Amino acid sequence: MSILSALLATVLAIVPALLLVPVVVLFVQVLAALPRRRSRSVRASARPRVAVLVPAHDEALGIVATVRNIRAQLGDGDRLVVIADNCSDDTALLAREAGAEVIVRQDPQRRGKGYALDFGMRFLEAAPPQAVAIVDADCRLADGALDRLARSCGASGRPVQALYLMHAPAGAGLKLRIAEFAWAVKNRLRPLGYARLGLPCQLMGSGMVFPWATLRDAELASGHIVEDLKLGLELTAAGHAPLFCPEARVGSDFPCSDEGARTQRTRWEHGHLAMIVADAPRLLRLALTRRNLRLAALVLDLCVPPLALLTLAVVAAFALTGVLAAAAGPVLPFALATLACALLATAVLLAWAACGRDIVSFADLVRAPLYALSKIPLYLRFLVRRQVDWVRSRRDAS
Repeated sequence: MSILSALLATVLAIVPALLLVPVVVLFVQVLAALPRRRSRSVRASARPRVAVLVPAHDEALGIVATVRNIRAQLGDGDRLVVIADNCSDDTALLAREAGAEVIVRQDPQRRGKGYALDFGMRFLEAAPPQAVAIVDADCRLADGALDRLARSCGASGRPVQALYLMHAPAGAGLKLRIAEFAWAVKNRLRPLGYARLGLPCQLMGSGMVFPWATLRDAELASGHIVEDLKLGLELTAAGHAPLFCPEARVGSDFPCSDEGARTQRTRWEHGHLAMIVADAPRLLRLALTRRNLRLAALVLDLCVPPLALLTLAVVAAFALTGVLAAAAGPVLPFALATLACALLATAVLLAWAACGRDIVSFADLVRAPLYALSKIPLYLRFLVRRQVDWVRSRRDAS
């Protein structure tokens, strides 16, 4: 092989080699999560006093059910504070009537969950709790979840994240069922695999408990569209890596309307991709400089893009390098792309066997690439018209 040919092979191998990084991370996480184990018992420890913050923007349809669900799990000395943030409906009135403390925030120029949480933390400073829980207004805590999270936080002194799952409504089409499966892989198997390797998890936005001092000192006031992801990485860099507590569960439903689902998906995925592009290199350098294994692990986890995008990228690399190899081009890029394809397919099949069979059938799984193709416009909009502002996902009846 000439020097020029070797150089060409190296250049063409860069893309499949880069794709191998998130694929290997995903594969290792799924593999580590597979062995069935008994649920861990929470160590006997004093339960800290908890204040539950519920940021709510125009949540009149569901806020009463959420307040009742949380109030049923409050202990002596606990508080429930609903932050009615820039609301134009009866969220504040209904939450107060259901038994929550309610604070009202009106600031149309500073919109987003981060600003609402900062407002709530300033309210709590007059009588600070020992720990702060965050539950989204459209979520429900499973029985005993708040107690498990609070005790785990008190025993470890670290932020704790519940298993947060989203569900497709009964009779949902293929897109929502595939989305539910992808969510289960992202929020259940991947953090579980990391936890079994002794590594932290990303914050997921709801079902989180923090020591008071940890959250008090965090920078919450921002309109970042994936504020939870950003917060978890910043806390890990500061030495407060979140723990995963799969025994505590919190759940929510995907919006039934196409508009609501599209808005929600765009916010999550554009925000995630923006963090990969803007923050991953800096955070990885910081982790390597400080020899911070936990931060490095979370940055690598961050670099696993949405499953649909990862599938599209790997298949495209496989097809392109295969054509080049068949035309007497370099073989190394095709070999790397083939390895990435094989590992990704294996990881998805193992994940489906572990947590997806009750969500999608095998036939549906085979059709999943069609779902991935349907999301190409979403990823193209990231390049030309990226969503950067927080936008509430439309509920079904709102």
